[in-house]
Amino acid sequence: MGDTNSDLRVIRTRASIKNALIELIEEKGFEAITVKDITTRANINRGTFYSHYQDKYDLMTKCEEELIKEMENKIIKNIPKVISDLDTIAPNTSPFTILVPFFEFLNQNRGLMKVLLGSKGDLSFQTRLKVFMRKALFDDNKNSIFKQEKLLVPPEYLISYIASAHIGVIQEWLNNDRGESPKEIARIISTMTINGPFFAAGIKK
Repeated sequence: MGDTNSDLRVIRTRASIKNALIELIEEKGFEAITVKDITTRANINRGTFYSHYQDKYDLMTKCEEELIKEMENKIIKNIPKVISDLDTIAPNTSPFTILVPFFEFLNQNRGLMKVLLGSKGDLSFQTRLKVFMRKALFDDNKNSIFKQEKLLVPPEYLISYIASAHIGVIQEWLNNDRGESPKEIARIISTMTINGPFFAAGIKK
């Protein structure tokens, strides 16, 4: 039984460290935070912190890695299933349906996502997120959403355009605490992505 208790304790400790990190980044930005700030806020001693993380940078990296790994497990691995399910539905619904789990995931991890993508967060995380999106949309695998042979533009530019647009919309959604549900935000971004910004603006019929 002891193992289960110690596992739970580790999970709880890490969660409180992560929550302290999120609150502190929101308050004063990552650069200004010290390990002492984190331990005081999380109500733990320094030894406990250092038994889990080397320093605040290690903590930030591990939080980001966990997030990306979880996204890969929950989203990328499910893409083939979603695509096969879609063959039975109207084809133009596909990107929308694929996006919903992605936005649901972002919503569940809203606090961390908001600070990572915010102005006081970590710019390198955006690069990681773009790499993740590249894998989801367009990895050289048979399950990818985009097929190389059908592209009208170089893939690097297409990926960069779509990923930057998505990240911009995600930042807007998270930073301003707008009330749209994950489903609604997926519909909004699909309208812009599938039909283009001019269509979304009501210019192009």
